[in-house]
Formats: sequence, structure tokens, C-alpha cells
Amino acid sequence: MKIALLTLGTRGDVQPYAVLGKALKHNGHMVTLSTGKNFSSLAHAYGLTFVPVEADFQALINSPEGKAMMKNPFLARKHFRSVVQPMMLEAMKRFFDVAKEADCVLYHVKSLADYFADQFPGKMIRANVIPAIRPTSEFPNPVFSGLSLPKFLNRFTYKLADLGLAMMNQTIRDFRRSSGFSPKFPKKIDLTELYGISETFLMKPKDFPANSSFTGFWFGESPEDLSQDIIDFIASAKKTIVVTFGSMPFQTNFDLAQSLVKISTEQRVNVLVVKGWGFENIRVNENKSLKMIDSAPFDKLFPRVSAVVHHGGIGTLSLCLRAGVPSLSCPVIFPMGDQHFWGNHAYKVGCAVKPIPIKKLDHNGLNSSISEMISNKAIRDNCTNMAAMLRSENGLEKTVNAVESHFLTYEKP
Repeated sequence: MKIALLTLGTRGDVQPYAVLGKALKHNGHMVTLSTGKNFSSLAHAYGLTFVPVEADFQALINSPEGKAMMKNPFLARKHFRSVVQPMMLEAMKRFFDVAKEADCVLYHVKSLADYFADQFPGKMIRANVIPAIRPTSEFPNPVFSGLSLPKFLNRFTYKLADLGLAMMNQTIRDFRRSSGFSPKFPKKIDLTELYGISETFLMKPKDFPANSSFTGFWFGESPEDLSQDIIDFIASAKKTIVVTFGSMPFQTNFDLAQSLVKISTEQRVNVLVVKGWGFENIRVNENKSLKMIDSAPFDKLFPRVSAVVHHGGIGTLSLCLRAGVPSLSCPVIFPMGDQHFWGNHAYKVGCAVKPIPIKKLDHNGLNSSISEMISNKAIRDNCTNMAAMLRSENGLEKTVNAVESHFLTYEKP
């Protein structure tokens, strides 16, 4: 079967699909990953056919226009029209071409494939790792969870997502008109939905429909190995703390580099900083207990360390949970964004310390949180138990089975 995976965004929006694609390919399917052109090496590392789109969000974030949108939301609409909308129009055209050639299409909602799903609904599956589209009364839209609204407004928060989508209305109409479809928005189709989320961590809401499934986290083995210098650095101390803030640029109100050096000395730990895209403007003077690296396979790194400080993305957090490692989430995007939702839920289930938005982080908060992660036996026991339960699951296998079952149903109604 020819399967297309469509997604857009930062690494956290793309890597889960690469992992899923590898599992589908292992089962004998021909898998194409279509996403931003900057993920070519990632797609090929997982052995997938790659179809690039020009939507490079890393370049956009680091561009003058992207930085202006991040700093001043009032400028967002101006730059959105001149930069983002043309980029997304071309992406939709490419995604549609890829989807037409596939037998089955799994897509992230950011790809806007909902707006051509009406052309071949039987082969379309929404596949996401964040439950931000389907309304529920059990928890707020993760993207707006930092607003601390009362519970009776939980379902309402899902309507807020429509406000952001409204900025794409003209792009969607232009795409449908240029493709020969009615520019009128199609009614949202009731499609099969697969979420790469473990119910051991977050239960599927009772008010979700039967064709929505939490299949389990999409864990896969990274094709990359830990370098020997990282292994040697970790082995040189009893405890190592990993610090990484993902793909988004960030700023702190204190000297983060100096704070990490001080913590490594006072708490007698190694601190390993994984730069990702976020640490580009942070300079750290390395010493025997502090090391900065560009990247590392988290699935192989986290089981070797004592705690992780991160941005709160579900991909990074799920790997912390599977490794049995306590974590501190410091949402880079707050109060918007789903990072707070995941970090706060990990705190509620006893596998993390209380999140601190990165804009509110200071030396004392970081120092005390790291100390608690290292010394709090209850948290560490909870993490060990969570890891054991997650290792007994196979979210990838369950997802692959669901995709194959869907295809058989589509072919033979």
C-alpha cells in the first residue's frame, strides 16, 4: 500500500511521523513523508521517500519577519499575509498532489489537509499527537491550557482554535479555487482519528467518538547513536542533568549560562545542554561538568541521565516518561501553546515537578527544581512505575494495525 504522511512545523511536529513512517515501511508499505524541505535528512535517516514543501518553519522563525511576529502579535497579520499565506498555498498544492497518488493518507491538521479531504474521504486519516481539534469537556484545548479558565469552559476553548485558523481562510479558498473545487469550505468530515498518546498517561476523553483512538506513544529507535564523547561525559559523574528547549528561540530574564555553571558546581552534577534550535543565542563556557552539544538521540540519552529540563513538548516529555526520568517543563510559548498542558499533566500524575514558564524562570527556581528531581523519591518511584507500564505498550504496532484495518474497510465496504 502507498501511504502518505503530511505534516508541517518544527521537529516535534515532524519526527513522530518519521517514526510512524518507518514502522509502516517495516510492515511492507511504501511510505512517503511530505513536509518542510529542511527535514530532508531526517526523512532519509528513517528510510522514507521524501517530498519537500517550501514551508521551512525553522527559517521562518529565524527570519526578520518571523522574529517580528514572535515579538509583536499585532504585526503577525501583516507578515502572515505577505510570508505565511503564500508559503501555505504552495504547501497545500504539494500535499494534495502527494495525497492523490497515495492509497492512504495520514495527516497533521497543520497541513490543512482537512480542506481537501472531501475529494477522497475514504483514504484520509487524521493522525496527531496533540488532542487540540476534537472538543471535550474533560480538559481544555491543550493550546489554551495556560489561560487557567474554569472547567465549564473546556469545550469552548476548542472554538478558540478557529480564530487562528481564520487567518488561513483566504489561502484555503485560493487553493480550492485553483484546484477546480468549490471555494466554499467543505463540511468537516467525520474521519478516523489516531492520536499517538498513551492512555497510561492521559485517558482518551469519554466524549470522544468511537472512531477516535489513543493508540499509545509512537516510540521508535533513533537511527543515530550516542557519540563516545557524550557517553564519557555522562560516565564522569554520578548524576547528569539534560537541559534542552526544543526548536523555538527563547529569552530568559536571568543569565542561564551562569546559572547552569553554578548549579553544576553546587549540586555536583554534570549538565549536558542540547542546543536544538533554541540555544542559538546562548553561550556557555564549557568545563569538566558542563557540556554543550548540537543534538543527541533522546531515546538513547535519557535512560542514562537523572533528570531533564525541557520546553514541554509531548515528544520530549514522552521520552522522559519512557526512560523513567523526572522532568521540569519550562514552556517557551506561554500562556498559548500545548507545552504547559503536557508539563502540568506530568506534574499532576507525579512524574515531574511543577512547570515554570521560561519567561518566569530564574536561578532559584531552576536550582530548586533540579534538586527536587534528584532527591524526591516519590517522584522517582512514580517515574519508574510509569516507564514500566509504557514499556509494556506498543503504540506504533497498534497504530499500524489501525491503518491497515482502515484500508481494508475502505477497499471493501
